[in-house]
Amino acid sequence: MRYSRLTSISCISILFVNSLQAQTPQKLNIDAATIFLSGAELISSAKVNLSKGENELIFTNVAGDVNSQSLSVSCTNGVVVESATFQNNYLATEVFSPKVKEIKDSIELIVATKAQVNNKIATLAEQIAILQGNRKVSGENTGLSVAELTKMLDLIGTRMENILNQKNKEEAVLSKLNERQAKLNKQLDEEQKKGFQPGGQLLVKFYSPEATTTAVTIDYVVPHAGWTPTYDVWADGASGPIKLYYKANIFQNSGVKWNNVRLSLSTGNPNEGAQAPTLNPWFLAFYVPIQNYNNNMAQAPAAVYQSNKGGALSFGGGRSGGTKYLIDNGDSVADYQTGINNYVTVDNSGINTSFDIDLPYTIPSDGQQHLVAIKRFELPATYRYFAVPKLDKDAFLQAQVTNWEDLNLLPGTSNIFYEGTYVGQGTIDVRNVKDTMTLSLGRDKKIVVKRERDTKRRSVKTIGTNVRETFAYTISVRNTRKEPINLIIQDQLPVSNDKDIVIEDVEKENAESEETTGMLKWTLTLNSNETKKEQFGFTVKYPKGKTVQLPR
Repeated sequence: MRYSRLTSISCISILFVNSLQAQTPQKLNIDAATIFLSGAELISSAKVNLSKGENELIFTNVAGDVNSQSLSVSCTNGVVVESATFQNNYLATEVFSPKVKEIKDSIELIVATKAQVNNKIATLAEQIAILQGNRKVSGENTGLSVAELTKMLDLIGTRMENILNQKNKEEAVLSKLNERQAKLNKQLDEEQKKGFQPGGQLLVKFYSPEATTTAVTIDYVVPHAGWTPTYDVWADGASGPIKLYYKANIFQNSGVKWNNVRLSLSTGNPNEGAQAPTLNPWFLAFYVPIQNYNNNMAQAPAAVYQSNKGGALSFGGGRSGGTKYLIDNGDSVADYQTGINNYVTVDNSGINTSFDIDLPYTIPSDGQQHLVAIKRFELPATYRYFAVPKLDKDAFLQAQVTNWEDLNLLPGTSNIFYEGTYVGQGTIDVRNVKDTMTLSLGRDKKIVVKRERDTKRRSVKTIGTNVRETFAYTISVRNTRKEPINLIIQDQLPVSNDKDIVIEDVEKENAESEETTGMLKWTLTLNSNETKKEQFGFTVKYPKGKTVQLPR
């Protein structure tokens, strides 16, 4: 089988409307999408019949605002691709997002309903005017008996009351319709600001040595798409492994719906470029201030013109590549537990690591976040409690996770679930993690932590030309849980960057300390219902007459 391929189409031609209409449209099927952190690569296909010689075809179901440099067209059976040109389809009927169209349809329905209500109100008003006229005529007609006149006025009054009540109801309906229309108009303005991207078309010219059927594959990159990582962290209790669900929030506004396509996530970014940077020589020169020579540059020293020679540092290109992930269908716990890993093949053979998953997924072109699952992990973990009572009165349960290095985790938010209950959001960022990754699992109110200032040991003394202020603190911890716990407590000593400010008489019993940062750490084990206390203190000496920012 002969194979022809056209890549990197660099020229965008202007297509005239009448020439577009002369071609027979061929709808492309979007088979796969590789989604970058910014942008996406779409792979589409179609089978077309060609006559002998040159053929021009227009392909639809093409994204809009395509990066023309990324275009790749291939075909089979000896067919040659002569040219290809993108065209945004601004003449299509769907030039608005589905959400905008839905809102506009709702507004049109309300406008039609309001017209009917206004007609009812106008009719009722006319009936009221007629009744009022009849009442006036009846009152002026002296030929009627008192009984007849009373009967007529009662009839008019009853009819008038019914019509007035009905008119009030219709006006209330109209008021609610006006409120609803105003809200929809605001929502419409917000949606239209999002800049919906209409789909496009692709005009391709083929040359076929003979009449044949050829399989066409079209590959290109679009900018209006991307993904961000997110995680679900599940802990069944303060023992056992951590269950980590790797997920992604995907969005796309390419102008075409990705219907049942194979999705791939990549940390690469084609917009950054593939060429490595090159350093130019870095020349130094004396700086000469530019003076005002009354626009007469002939009087300026030569150094003014030469001081910047070679002084610029230029870079060409950028970086590319990254880890690639194929993602799986489903976004709920039930999906995770029905065998997501059965569809995943991990490939570490190349520069990039990929998760190849065969399940298709549908992503509409609406610019909204769509949550999809990537992979499920069970990670060995040990548990501890952590408290910084200077900043927060609560203790936090933490899981310390090992064997995470091969998971290809990226920085992202995490949803924390403990003992089946959602407890809040956290973050996962392994960029500065070494051997153990620490995950926060939320607050535990059963660990009572207090930090109090010891007022009896607080003192301020002036000795000679210096002031000495002494501070002391007591940290108490009580474990009200039924089982023993391990607890890390952090606090700090002040650190001076001025030789006139001296920290002395430091007390830090049982605490590990870092001299450069002043950080203190206590590692405690508490049995059930046990209470422990730790103390620390320090004195600050500084010159009399000066002010130091100190705790009060």
